[in-house]
Amino acid sequence: MDVEYCIIGGGIVGLATALELVARDAAARVVLVEKEESFGLHQTGHNSGVIHAGIYYPPGSLKARLCREGAEATKAFCRRHDIPFETCGKLLVATNALELQRMAALEERARANDIAFEPVSAARLREIEPNVSGLGALLVPATGIVDYRRICLAMAAKLAERGVRLARDTRVTAIAEDGAGVTVRVDGGETIRAGRLVACAGLQSDRIARLAGLDATHQIVPFRGEYYTLPAGKSAIVRHLIYPIPDPDLPFLGIHLTRMIDGRVTVGPNAVLGFSREGYPKGSVDAGDVASMLGFPGFWKMARKNLASGLTEFRNSIFRARYLEQCRKYCPSLTIDDLGAPGAGIRAQAILADGTLVHDFLFLDSPRMLHVCNAPSPAATSAMPIARMIVDRLAA
Repeated sequence: MDVEYCIIGGGIVGLATALELVARDAAARVVLVEKEESFGLHQTGHNSGVIHAGIYYPPGSLKARLCREGAEATKAFCRRHDIPFETCGKLLVATNALELQRMAALEERARANDIAFEPVSAARLREIEPNVSGLGALLVPATGIVDYRRICLAMAAKLAERGVRLARDTRVTAIAEDGAGVTVRVDGGETIRAGRLVACAGLQSDRIARLAGLDATHQIVPFRGEYYTLPAGKSAIVRHLIYPIPDPDLPFLGIHLTRMIDGRVTVGPNAVLGFSREGYPKGSVDAGDVASMLGFPGFWKMARKNLASGLTEFRNSIFRARYLEQCRKYCPSLTIDDLGAPGAGIRAQAILADGTLVHDFLFLDSPRMLHVCNAPSPAATSAMPIARMIVDRLAA
C-alpha cells in the first residue's frame, strides 16, 4: 500500500489527526492502523467522560488554550453528529482552611484563563447540592460530560466516508525510515509505504518510537485510576460533577463524584501504580510491562520522590474503607455498600530518566516521522486542537 500518511493509533488523538489531514487535503491518501478491533478502547474509552473547561492550567499555557478550544470543538462535533452531551457544570469543593486558600488561587487562575466561574458559599452549596458538604466551592458551569468512545466511532465513520483506510486489528511489527518515506510492516505480512508517519500510540508510545529507531529516553509507566459505580438508587445524589480542590504538589485531581452521560454516577478515580499497561481488572500483571518499568532507572527515582503519596494510594486501593474516607470528605452520606461495580482506566504517564513526571506535550520527530509520546490530560477534551497542532508540525 502506498499512501501519503500513515497514522498509528486509533484513540481520539489519532482519529482527530486523520480528520484534520483530510480536512486540509481531501485528496490525501491516509491509512490509520489500530491494533485493537475497534477505536478508543484504551485511554480514550476508559476516562471519566468529562469535557473540561481548563481551570487548572497555568494562564497563557498551551494546555490552557488547547483545553478551552477543545471544549468548544468537542461540543460542536457532538451537535453536528447527534452525540448526547450535557453541560452540567463542576463544583470544586473546599473542605478545610488549606483548601479554601487553594481555592482562592484557582479563582485567580480562572480569571486569567478567562473561564467563567461562580464562588459558592457553604450555605449556597447546601442549597444546590444537599448531599455535598464543604466550607465553600467554585462552580465552573462550562464543564460537561460525554461518551468519548461515541465520538471516536463517529470520527471513524466520517474518515471511512472520506476514503481513509481504517486498518483495525492490525499490529505494527517494524518501522523503517529512509530519505523518501517510511516503510511500516504489520502482522500478516502486509507492508505500508508512507510519505509521512504520525504515531499517536498512547500507552505504547515509547515502544513504537523505539521500534522506529528513535532515541526515546522516556518510559511510559501505567497509573491505574480505579473507581466505583454507585447503585442506581444513588444516581441522583448530585446534579453537578463534584471535585476536591486539587493539591498543587500532586499530578492527579483526587477522588471525585462524576455523573456519566448514561445516567450512572461514579466515585473515583484514585491514582495507583499499575503493573499492566492494558490490564483493566484489579490485580492485572503483565510480566513484560513490569520488567520494562523496573529496568528503567527513572522509575526508581520517581518512586523515591513520591514514596509517601504512592503508599497512600496503594492503601486506599487495597482497603475500600480508606477509599470511602476520601469520598466522605465532601459526600458524608456515602456508605461502604454504595461502592458498587468497580472499574479502572489507565493513564500513560511519561517519565524521564531523572525521574521527572512529564506533564506537558512530548514529541519525537525525524525528517519523515512525528511521534506523539505524551499528550497530557485533558487530551480527550483537547483532541481536535491537538490534531491541528500535530498537522501544523508536519507542515513545518
